[in-house]
Amino acid sequence: MRLLPALGAALVLAGCGAPADEDRTAPSSIPTVAAAASVDPDRVKRMRGALPAGDEVQDVVDVTSPVAYWGMRPGWTAEPVACAALVNGADGGTGRGLASSGDGGQVYVVIATPPPGRHLGVDPALLDECAQWSATYGRSTATVSLVPAPPVEAAVTVGMSAEIRTVVESGTETDSQAYTYLALLDTHLVFVTLIVDPGSPHPPLPSQYAAELLVNTVATARG
Repeated sequence: MRLLPALGAALVLAGCGAPADEDRTAPSSIPTVAAAASVDPDRVKRMRGALPAGDEVQDVVDVTSPVAYWGMRPGWTAEPVACAALVNGADGGTGRGLASSGDGGQVYVVIATPPPGRHLGVDPALLDECAQWSATYGRSTATVSLVPAPPVEAAVTVGMSAEIRTVVESGTETDSQAYTYLALLDTHLVFVTLIVDPGSPHPPLPSQYAAELLVNTVATARG
């Protein structure tokens, strides 16, 4: 499976979630951020050993939003418009991460830092409004559902399941499934995105893998 390009974009929320078949209900409550913890984005490199054995792994830089891996480039739009805030909180900042590709799918692990002085957060009312939303760029559309996200200490977590459809010039449609889990750590955004191909002959990695990887990445980033 080929790695998607590392595209610059915007970022915001973070979360951990359960498998797709159990993920169709948005979290009933979202904890507030308790306190900022010391986070070192360079520690994301330590997650290389947690990626699937045998995968091709690359470093990625300056990606600050999971939508970059959903096929959304700068200029993408959200419907409802306000839902873009769920993924663009680190827009204009920096990102450090890893990307892996193998038979089970593509995995992206990123720690993003927003511009100086910006603190990450989310209005709980926005989660209700954006329980179902969509992102569009050109011929690609991601239909997004919020999914339950296990807690991370002193963070707000959010999970998303995105069905991505792209129509190429010949009119052929390609489909993929993305599971994204994000953690907002006040001054940093940590996210994990798993992309799987529904038509692949190989068993896909489960969404729970990405959820657990997020929790481990936050712990590693905090040292």
